[in-house]
Amino acid sequence: MIKVVFCLHRKPLLSISDFRTHWYQHHAPLVQKHQKTLRILRYVQLHTDNGSMSKRLRGFRNSPEPFDGVAEIWYDSIKALEGLGDDREARAASRELRDDEETFVDLTRSPIWIGTEMEIALAL
Repeated sequence: MIKVVFCLHRKPLLSISDFRTHWYQHHAPLVQKHQKTLRILRYVQLHTDNGSMSKRLRGFRNSPEPFDGVAEIWYDSIKALEGLGDDREARAASRELRDDEETFVDLTRSPIWIGTEMEIALAL
């Protein structure tokens, strides 16, 4: 299994509240609509907490400002993801999602990549 990780920065003129509302209430249903066509196994939105604890952690590590959120999209394999380019319906679905992303995500500042989870067992 592989995961696409998309670290989102909102459009500069969009409030964090408007960004989160659009992402969760409009974009997430689009992902659900196209789940089968795009062969998505799992989709998670991580909405950034900009509270005092996050600020303390960033200060402790001298970290930059956080992303506004992170999307995680799981696929069965890299082949499943690569095969989407050969499917006319999948290309149309991907375009619809990207067109929507352009309305609320600053794509030039939002890195996206593919990775494999390497779980480390921790004793409890």
